[in-house]
Amino acid sequence: MPALWIARVDITDPDKYGIYIEVASRVIPAHGGVFIARGGRVEQVEGQGRTRNVVARFPDVNAALAAYNDPDYQEAVKLAKQASDREIMIVETTE
Repeated sequence: MPALWIARVDITDPDKYGIYIEVASRVIPAHGGVFIARGGRVEQVEGQGRTRNVVARFPDVNAALAAYNDPDYQEAVKLAKQASDREIMIVETTE
């Protein structure tokens, strides 16, 4: 089944986070991910919102996990964690 990578982010250091974005922009597609939402308009209707939200579709959970565990991506995660407050989840879809 396909999977969605969902990231909810508040950026605290745009310069450092920009480096993370550059790496994620090439690693995610290299593992079959396609960005379907990336920092666009958000209308928070319930719960705690974040200022940046990203959704990428992958062929399956394993492909999404391969992107997350990619060594280049993990190096960039170190910067992202210094430059933001965030949650990332991988969710299997129903179709």
